[in-house]
Amino acid sequence: MTAEESQTSIVVESVGGRARAAVLEGGAHLRPRLVELDGTHARIALVAVCATLLAGDHIRLTIAVGPGVTLELLEPSGTVAYDARGGRASWHTSVRLAENAGLLWRGAPFVVADGADVSRHTALDLHSGARALVAETVVLGRSGEQGGALRTSTHARYGGRDLLVEDVDLRHPATRADPGMLADARVLATTTLVGAEETTPRSHETRLPGPGALARALTREAHTVEAALNDTWNRWRGHVTTATVRG
Repeated sequence: MTAEESQTSIVVESVGGRARAAVLEGGAHLRPRLVELDGTHARIALVAVCATLLAGDHIRLTIAVGPGVTLELLEPSGTVAYDARGGRASWHTSVRLAENAGLLWRGAPFVVADGADVSRHTALDLHSGARALVAETVVLGRSGEQGGALRTSTHARYGGRDLLVEDVDLRHPATRADPGMLADARVLATTTLVGAEETTPRSHETRLPGPGALARALTREAHTVEAALNDTWNRWRGHVTTATVRG
């Protein structure tokens, strides 16, 4: 690990039938803070401790949730990838869920300012019986900006099987303006459900090739995108909370 890399680790497990935060290890940029333990449910906030992301910042976040435990991650504030001035930054997240574990993570907006050059990668590895609901919002540019370069990828596995392998390249403004990409939108919001069947998907929701689904919304303004996927989040949230209560 170089001086610019920052490792943050979270491990939540069950002890005597109750959730326990076994590891809350913060890095130079991001620190986990325990908010609440309630039965088998743990709520943990991801708190930024400095301006993030700057050129040369490389955040690695690892999360492990033990059997029968539900982890809810909170982000009190969004993240801005600032002008890299020729440099690069990255944010890689790795999540492992044990049998009958659950994850709820409704991320705050990730803003890519002019001049930024950033990559994001999220890996979700779920044991059979686990369920995860993850929402993220990417905003290209602050007010009046076009937005910098972004490449974001997601790899979700369930029971050892790939359910979602996606690589979205938004580094070049001319390409991302194509109709098959963002067209005139600058906000991309995605909600991903892994480990549960969605039997009645809406028009903006797509079933995955296995237990899971994906919903996506494109808008011009960040404040409108949450409403576009709010119903999806509320319906799919029950798949996670109900399953882990039974587990």
